[in-house]
Amino acid sequence: MKFSLLIISVAIVFSSCFSGIPKGKNNSFLHEEWTSLLQKHVNKAGFVDYKGFIKDSVKLNTYLAKLSDNAPANSWSRDEKFAYWINAYNAYTVKLITSNYPVKTIKELGAANPIIFVNTAWDKKFFRIGNKKMTLNTIEFKIIRKQFKDPRSHFAINCASISCPKLLNVAYEAKTLNAQLEQQGKAFLADTEKNKVSATNPKLSSIFKWYSGDFEKGQTKIEFINKYASPNLNVNAKLDYLDYNWNLNEQK
Repeated sequence: MKFSLLIISVAIVFSSCFSGIPKGKNNSFLHEEWTSLLQKHVNKAGFVDYKGFIKDSVKLNTYLAKLSDNAPANSWSRDEKFAYWINAYNAYTVKLITSNYPVKTIKELGAANPIIFVNTAWDKKFFRIGNKKMTLNTIEFKIIRKQFKDPRSHFAINCASISCPKLLNVAYEAKTLNAQLEQQGKAFLADTEKNKVSATNPKLSSIFKWYSGDFEKGQTKIEFINKYASPNLNVNAKLDYLDYNWNLNEQK
């Protein structure tokens, strides 16, 4: 009898330890805590109150710990995994900035004289997912781009810089993911600080140059852009690219 009571007690304690982790179908991960933080510290234009995130560091660290301990499972749907990795990238980017605040640009956090795209802020192994130490580049290049092959991800992940697509002030969730990515694409192309759209002489974000191949799978780059741009670009328009502003996307 005593042994049975002990088993029941252990089961109750075990259950209570994990009751704080919101779950979706197939035991997937929901991101309500991240939405709460984003709503509080990111405005509609996507600018971030990093000082506010620092004040809410306990809540941010709690969310990050749950991300770390709940890597996507095989039972999760594609969109559940995709949303998880987008949120992880964005949340750990905020963590990187707040851990080193104040900074003028995320690029300060890499090596003093990095080789091109080596030893940058995106190469820092400052967090883990499951039992694996990871970098932001791991998430972007080896997981999001390689596994999901959706160019709209470039509208969703945020590099803490003014020229980046804005940080959405709600979490990405599987049930709304497609609509959110479509919304972000239209918002990004409509933002005249990031893209200057015209039919004949568009000046686009350097993202469309750096990741050109991602936008040209089964279509031309202009065909992809025209899904989101207004006005549409002429099919023979000459594409120019704007300089990238790496200054911190901080609320003033």
